[in-house]
Amino acid sequence: MVKPPPKKKQRFEKTQSSQKPNGKAKTKFSKAKKTPRDDKEKKPVQVFERVAQPDPSQKRRDDRRPSKPTQLKSLRGIVKEKGKARAELSALEPPKASSKPKPAALIQTEEHPHKPTTFKIIAGSYEKLLYGLEGTFPPSSTSDGARPKPILTPIFIFPAHVGSVRSVAASPSNGKWLATGSSADEVVRVWNLRQRKEVGGLFQHTGSITHLNFPSPHHLLSCSEDGTIVLYRTKDWAVLRTFKGHKGKVNCVAVHPSGKVALSVGNDRTIRMWDFMRGKSAGSTKIYKEAELVRWSTTGTKFAVQTLNTIDVFSTSMTLLCQITHTARIQDLRFVSRSGTSTDSEVLLVAGEDKKVAVYEEGKPNTIANGDNAEEAENGAHTIAYKVISHFIGHDSRVKALATLPVTLPSESQTTYLTTIGSDGKIHLYDLFELPPPSDATSVAPEPLQILPIATYDTKGSRLTSLTMADGAPPHTAGKRKRDDEEDDDEDEEDDDEDEEVEWTDASSDEERPNGDGEGVGDDEEDDEADSGDGWGGVSDE
Repeated sequence: MVKPPPKKKQRFEKTQSSQKPNGKAKTKFSKAKKTPRDDKEKKPVQVFERVAQPDPSQKRRDDRRPSKPTQLKSLRGIVKEKGKARAELSALEPPKASSKPKPAALIQTEEHPHKPTTFKIIAGSYEKLLYGLEGTFPPSSTSDGARPKPILTPIFIFPAHVGSVRSVAASPSNGKWLATGSSADEVVRVWNLRQRKEVGGLFQHTGSITHLNFPSPHHLLSCSEDGTIVLYRTKDWAVLRTFKGHKGKVNCVAVHPSGKVALSVGNDRTIRMWDFMRGKSAGSTKIYKEAELVRWSTTGTKFAVQTLNTIDVFSTSMTLLCQITHTARIQDLRFVSRSGTSTDSEVLLVAGEDKKVAVYEEGKPNTIANGDNAEEAENGAHTIAYKVISHFIGHDSRVKALATLPVTLPSESQTTYLTTIGSDGKIHLYDLFELPPPSDATSVAPEPLQILPIATYDTKGSRLTSLTMADGAPPHTAGKRKRDDEEDDDEDEEDDDEDEEVEWTDASSDEERPNGDGEGVGDDEEDDEADSGDGWGGVSDE
């Protein structure tokens, strides 16, 4: 039973009294009038004050001031509008005046003014081993007048994880830090390449590590099967952000050259954009297929998404510019400029199961010139095309990964080196200087040029899975290099008392190398368990 609401109490006051017949006075009561309370009588305090109008003469004086130079703004992100996801890149606009300070990006990109004269190559394998090679130039490399060729010398070989080494990454511009991830554990191991010792492990993930990337010398990004992307700071290896949004495994992440945004792909068949200015997700869009790799171009005006043997090239507005169908299953790809500078022409390197690396050059499609896809051309779709101009050959099996690094030659000229690894256990080094010069965008592509490696290292049967390149010793600058070495020595003396060093085996000899269990791996011995394991990004190797 519902109780009726209580009646409001009424206040009464005495009025004039009347005389009863028995002589007693009768008091009458009437309803009291409402009076305003004290708190209601007070007027509210004025919060906002009227701002004086600006002086028109002052505004005219401001208009006569020279305007600031225009600057390119960062990606606004993928936004959802009426059920459709799209991305926008603001044009060159003058910056708007704002009293609020702009948020600083989580990742501050910086360009190293000097390119290294030596370099390092680090490769992981199914046999849990980590291979380290150093590339140097002999003193007599410039005496005969020919183009110098580096010598690859092994500097370490040791088991780094309890399972296959799925991903490796080295910090740019200094080559100090090395990060490795495995398919058998959930730990990101950090190594000091200069001192050749283990720094420690990062235990932030709850799934296997799928991808590692150093977007700057001071930050590390790691992807995992737990669906998260973690951003670390290399100064103290603290976690700056944990990005969550993917429903399932994250296959790859790529940071824009400006360091302000990043793209990631996973098995949830989406492309997600992350805003590093605010440290949160900027949106997502469905692509209806599981992408394995995502790569930004060197200029940041477009990006490529790879699935099986297909590469989709998008603009920053999510417009499909081109679709490339490769001749075989793709294992790795990368945009790179010919001489290592952003002003030079750009090529796309694609490594696959056809035992070579194809070099694609950007051009214009003939279909749009003929008017077959005029409607798509007006919308910006399929406005570019890629043609194969060269092949880097030399492997006897599929090419698992590739890496590039700008290097300064002994003659003080600059070039870009390409390193590839294959399931045949070989590490090849190529010089992008041998690529043919850029051709006309509308010309017919000639027969692709076959380019052989300038240096090779054989691991004698190891099935290589991951690859990275790191800077070696930078050019000598009086004082700075010495101070850096002294700081490294001080850090190592402090770490010696706390951490137990991992022995980095000297790899100068070609003796039988140990695997993760301490047993030798012969040339004729087969590892069925490794063949059935997962390759990069969880793609099964058949």
